[in-house]
Parts: sequence; C-alpha cells; structure tokens
Amino acid sequence: VQLQASGGGLVQPGGSLRLSCAASGFTLDYYAVGWFRQAPGKERKKVSCINVSDDSTIYADSAKGRFSISRDNVKNTVYLQMNSLKPEDTAIYYCARSDLCSWPQSDFGSWGQGTQVTVSS
Repeated sequence: VQLQASGGGLVQPGGSLRLSCAASGFTLDYYAVGWFRQAPGKERKKVSCINVSDDSTIYADSAKGRFSISRDNVKNTVYLQMNSLKPEDTAIYYCARSDLCSWPQSDFGSWGQGTQVTVSS
C-alpha cells in the first residue's frame, strides 16, 4: 500500500511540470492527498492538498497562483501542475494520504520515494 510520485525533472525557470501521484493497493478517492517537498538541508513542507469530501484544495503561500492540484479517480491518480517554476522550487516532491488536508504532516501516510524537481538555467 503505497503512493508513487513521478513526473519530476530538470526545467528552466519559468517552465512547467506536471507531477503524478499514483496509488497501488488502495483507492485514492477515499483519501485526502497532499503534495510535500523537501529541499536540500531543509525540512519537508506541505505544498498542496486536495480533500476527499468536496475536493477542496489548499496551497502553501509559495505555491498559490502557480500550482494546481487535481485528482482523476478513474486513473487513481492525483496531479500537481506546476507553472512559472522558480529555482527555489527545487526539491524532492512527495505525495501522501490522510483523512483530511488539515491534519499535520505526521498523520499523512503511504509515503513513496518522491520525485526530484530541479529548476535551473
């Protein structure tokens, strides 16, 4: 029972990437799903999350207006569309599940290995 993040890569500043979070062993539409990132030497932080009951979303201030989270229940996948990328977005991105987006990071589970996003010219 795990989530697998993919879609990372090297992109120039101002570019875009779409990350995917695919579930194995369970159905994602029963859970809130969050995207987190950890930059070198820094703590892992929540970037965005989508709730299960009403698909409401939350974004970190650093992501507002640039990132968009969505889910495709048919594909059992949650996406993070990232536009206008900046060098400070460079990090390993992880996805995880919980019952509510408002729960603390410690209550999210099914962490996968993450996907590296590097924003550089």
